[in-house]
Amino acid sequence: MLYIVPTPVGNLQDMTFRAIEVLKSVDLILAEDTRTSGVLLQHYDIHTPLKSHHKFNEHETSADIVERLKAGANIALISDAGTPAISDPGFFLVRAAAEAGIEIQTLPGATAFVPALVDSGLPNNHFYFEGFLPQKKGRQTRLNYLAQLDQTFIIYESPFRLVKTLEQLAAVCGEERRASVTREISKVHEETVRGTLTELVAHFKATPPKGEIVIIVEGQKSKVESNE
Repeated sequence: MLYIVPTPVGNLQDMTFRAIEVLKSVDLILAEDTRTSGVLLQHYDIHTPLKSHHKFNEHETSADIVERLKAGANIALISDAGTPAISDPGFFLVRAAAEAGIEIQTLPGATAFVPALVDSGLPNNHFYFEGFLPQKKGRQTRLNYLAQLDQTFIIYESPFRLVKTLEQLAAVCGEERRASVTREISKVHEETVRGTLTELVAHFKATPPKGEIVIIVEGQKSKVESNE
């Protein structure tokens, strides 16, 4: 069995009872960063062996992991935070395991964009998840595409690129497009700032952000209004 196990995006208490039970019972845990995951496992007194599985080695290690699964091992995959394969390593292993006929169970749990989307106050009956934008090649193409969407869209960003991304969004979407920025989800300093893209640019220029960032942007307004 391959278990896909979400881990907290902030507060360690967001771990589910089932996730803890699975991580204690499997033969091996694959972790994006064994040092980061080691803190979580120590907190919950989990002593299962750890092995690195990250974006730089997942192509090479997936085949060996599938062979271990076929031989009868139970293995869990976790990422540093949130649900594996959502803007994190996991897709290649899940695909390889599925193609090999391995049973896969994905546990429900933490994903950063869900609380950010709900907290934004923007329409969420339909939404588009972009994740991280390309840093260079193809970035403008993606921004132009997102600007034309008629549904709310979601971007992950680092605090160091937040202002630049908001400025680029304002240029393609219009300065008055509504948006929100949520950071430090489920942590002590969690914050959501709502406003137009111009207002958000001004706010974060004056108050440089820290922590992981989720940007929520409303869809093209004329289309949104005609659908409501």
